[in-house]
Amino acid sequence: MQTIRCSREVQEALANDRPVVALESAVFPAYPGPAGWELVRQSEDLVRRRGAVPATLGIAGGEILVGLEDVDHKEFSEAGERARKVGARDLAACLVDGGFGMTTIGATLAIAKVVGIRFAAASGLGGVHRGYAERPDVSADLSELASAPVLVVTSGVKSFLDVEATAEVLESLAVPTLGWHTDTLPLYFTGHGGPRISARVDEVSEVARIAWHHWHTLGRNGGVLLGQPPRNELADVQDLITQSVRHAEAEGVTGPAITAFVLGELNRASGGRTKEATKQLILGTADLAGQVASAYAQLASRTPR
Repeated sequence: MQTIRCSREVQEALANDRPVVALESAVFPAYPGPAGWELVRQSEDLVRRRGAVPATLGIAGGEILVGLEDVDHKEFSEAGERARKVGARDLAACLVDGGFGMTTIGATLAIAKVVGIRFAAASGLGGVHRGYAERPDVSADLSELASAPVLVVTSGVKSFLDVEATAEVLESLAVPTLGWHTDTLPLYFTGHGGPRISARVDEVSEVARIAWHHWHTLGRNGGVLLGQPPRNELADVQDLITQSVRHAEAEGVTGPAITAFVLGELNRASGGRTKEATKQLILGTADLAGQVASAYAQLASRTPR
């Protein structure tokens, strides 16, 4: 039985070794209705303008969809509460129950690994949650990144997590952590103040060469993280993040639910500024991922394996 359905555009790209960028669909719950549909379309257009093929991922009707068609976009944007965010561990169960699943970074990486997509874009990486000593809580994004040969472009680690601990885990997992025009790991809404990264990169050709050597010269089977600082920082958001995290703790919100809770709190407290900033992060990472994927395809076409 068929459980993975690629769009015609994605099928043709994979068959002809054209660059493909996987895009998570978790933006739909965050931007319900037409806003989510439009944001996904804008992200896909940016990838295409850079010479790559976008593959927005989702689950519906017992199938993993790799590359949403127009009718899929409409159904996902209208799914509302019938849709749920799906991590890597939830994929099989979501296939069986036949519901709508919106992929997180972890699920996006798991699917990309299966179908052979080398590049992905997402707004921010999950990681080690604050208060780990009292309640061990680590996002599956990290283990999936370590085991999937995919380069992920993000705006860094979500800054309401324990970023220093997350960077240590990435080092332990031997995940190359690159900084786009920066020497430190971006912090989602801000580009500075994070831990140092393993290498700074200033050209997409550098990123492509690092990924090539990681996967082919060294034979590594894990992923690569490329952190892109936000173009417009929200320098005053840190106090709001601290307040939102404390509120989540008081409400007993833990695990994957923390992200949606904190982002919702931040949106209200900032008068909508963080939601608009997140939108720009989503678009920015899609744009850079398209550039890197195309540069890698050009390198691969002229490099013997």
